[in-house]
Amino acid sequence: MSTATLTSKGQITIPAEVRRELNVGTGDRIEFVQIEPGRYEVVAATRSVRELKGLFGPARRTVSIDEMNRTIAERAASAGLRAAPKGRRAR
Repeated sequence: MSTATLTSKGQITIPAEVRRELNVGTGDRIEFVQIEPGRYEVVAATRSVRELKGLFGPARRTVSIDEMNRTIAERAASAGLRAAPKGRRAR
């Protein structure tokens, strides 16, 4: 098992063997995915979003950004969530 120490700035150095296993280097991003309360998995986030194309098969139809935003707003409203003001993210 590999360990790392948290610095006063909230940083850690990922051990070399873990970096090799994750195939990450300087400047690469990693994600901390919560598995359950108090437990996280470290995942390399080095793949391009373009690699996701076709993951779910061919698109059934083309959808505009406006249609996406409208659908998201409608579903959020039906779930009792409020929309964020334009240009700002919901929290």
